[in-house]
Amino acid sequence: MEKIVIALAGQPNVGKSSLINAISDAKLKVGNFSGVTVDKTEIAFIMRDDVSGKAYEVHIIDLPGAYSLTDYTMEEKVTKRFLQSDEYDIIVNVVDSTNLKRNLIFTTQLIETGKKVVIALNMSDEAKKEGIYIDEAQLSSILGVPCVKTSALNKKGLNTLKEAIIQTYEKKQTSSKVVYSDPIEEEIENIINFLNERHYKSTLSYRHLAVKLLQEDEETYKKMHDEPIWIELLPVIREGLQHIYLHTETKDIHEIFSDEHFAFAKGATMEVMTQQNTVIKNPTQKIDTVLLNRFLGIPIFLFFMWGLFQLTFKLGSIPMDYIDVIFRWFSAQAILILGDGELGSLVADGIIPGVGAVVMFLPNIVILFFGIALLETTGYMSRVAFLLDGFFHKFGLHGKSFIPLVTGFGCSVPAYMAARTLRSVKDRLITLFIIGFMSCGARLPIYVLFTGAFFSQAKAGNILFLIYIVGAFLGLIMAKILKTFVFKGEDEPFVMEMPKYRMPSWKLIWHTVYGQAKSYLNKAGTFILAASIFIWFASNYPKVEIPSTFNANQSKTYKLEQSYLGQIGHASEPFFAPLGMDWRMAVALEAGLAAKEVVISTLGVLYSLGEEVDENSKGLISKIKANIPFASAVSFIVFVMIYLPCLAASMVFAQEAGGWKYLVYLFIMTTASAWILSFLAYRITLLI
Repeated sequence: MEKIVIALAGQPNVGKSSLINAISDAKLKVGNFSGVTVDKTEIAFIMRDDVSGKAYEVHIIDLPGAYSLTDYTMEEKVTKRFLQSDEYDIIVNVVDSTNLKRNLIFTTQLIETGKKVVIALNMSDEAKKEGIYIDEAQLSSILGVPCVKTSALNKKGLNTLKEAIIQTYEKKQTSSKVVYSDPIEEEIENIINFLNERHYKSTLSYRHLAVKLLQEDEETYKKMHDEPIWIELLPVIREGLQHIYLHTETKDIHEIFSDEHFAFAKGATMEVMTQQNTVIKNPTQKIDTVLLNRFLGIPIFLFFMWGLFQLTFKLGSIPMDYIDVIFRWFSAQAILILGDGELGSLVADGIIPGVGAVVMFLPNIVILFFGIALLETTGYMSRVAFLLDGFFHKFGLHGKSFIPLVTGFGCSVPAYMAARTLRSVKDRLITLFIIGFMSCGARLPIYVLFTGAFFSQAKAGNILFLIYIVGAFLGLIMAKILKTFVFKGEDEPFVMEMPKYRMPSWKLIWHTVYGQAKSYLNKAGTFILAASIFIWFASNYPKVEIPSTFNANQSKTYKLEQSYLGQIGHASEPFFAPLGMDWRMAVALEAGLAAKEVVISTLGVLYSLGEEVDENSKGLISKIKANIPFASAVSFIVFVMIYLPCLAASMVFAQEAGGWKYLVYLFIMTTASAWILSFLAYRITLLI
């Protein structure tokens, strides 16, 4: 049985995922492209030719959505690298029929690869509703490749698409062609004649090779540079480029070919598409008049997000309580089975609480990502990014940064993963660096504890809100600093896709939520588990002899102070002393590097109350108020707001940023910022 490998390519929001689901009932296989964190979706199924009866084993690889074959974004790099390889047989280019001209710009670049191409004119049902008619036969004639109208929603045209794939696969070579302006066509012909005269052997057609040479394609130049023909060919290319420059207003070859692609796409669209003039707006336009209104747009969005966060934390707290009870029961059973020895303590005080700390936040993660996926699949999140782009632009960010930043209020781990949606590498890195300023759910108990200790119940809620707002604002200021001094350069163009509003795809929502939840458990669970074991070891060793006059709580405090963790706290006390913090507060902050959840329990042990305390513990609140000056408490809160996220989030940050060096930069940036701002907060509070 012959194998056909298909590269599914297209711009974002053209329905590639829906089409890949409609064309086969096979299960999706999700992984990552080699060396990067970009998702790789692949399906395999058997496809049979109705005429010959021949069966084929078909593998479809869904490439990341890309506006062009450039190195501008990580997704576009992955798509370009894959399409330049020999790992596939056919490109199936999915096109949005309601935005033909814009999509055909990318199609022209795919045809230029010299590979066999089939075009799926998707969303043909929506085009029909809008009075758009596309002559697919004429378009096929112009492009030299099969063009098939499809509707993933209604599963129309899929059999015709399969037939076109088989027919194209069986062809010996492609007949596709993009027509350029006369000067460029003339130089293409000159290079083709030169290659013909030298009988140059090439896996690409001479025309496609000539186009790549005139486009100054880096990979083609590297390959040709080692060929003996290169010395003679280079003057021909230079002369051709000079001729092209004479007919244009720029010597930027990328800009020249971009204009050529646009002109060809526009001309082809005018040839094959007609649209009925209608005064009545489509549903998307009607909804946008409200949701994109400059006065109502942002308030409506804030209301949606407020509702989502209410659901996230109110509904999420219900299973959290049950999960907490279950894991406490597991710890109690571990003590009964394993005893009070070292093994029992390791399992009951280290491993089980470590796993529970992760699983307990899973409901929040699921609810938050369900809401975000719901808003994304309907097309609403693109509008939000558009609305906020102007405000974010003042701080060196783009509108798309909003989604990972908002996710950061729930948990930094999925927030770092959500930053993958950012197209620009610089924008992605800036966003990754400031996500930690958005206070995650694990920091909330710390804030509640300290606001409850130093403020009345009437004021505590306002102070809590102020902490979150200040943290977010500091993050935006840091983004501006990074943009000005670290990630310098002109702003990249911001291209925001504005897809039509659609009914949510529950299959895609399930796929998104399941994938994110699984990644959260795999990554966060592993790191927090290891961190919890480490904290258990560091707080229990070395063993010391306890004076007989000490009671139980005094014994716990003495053991902790003499442990490795206590020794680290005393050693680092000079670093924290200018901030008004003693060694106990230092230990609590250092324990929080593993997981912010352990900060409160660490404070409870250090103040001789035992570990069974929470943010509502009256004893701990009174101890905090009695032993920590108000200025030191303010300093502590500011430090918690800014310093490095938990170990799990830090590991995910390193993976998403692209290397461990970025984690070092993050540690230096957050520690320095936290120290300076805590010092200022401490001194200003003392003066007040």
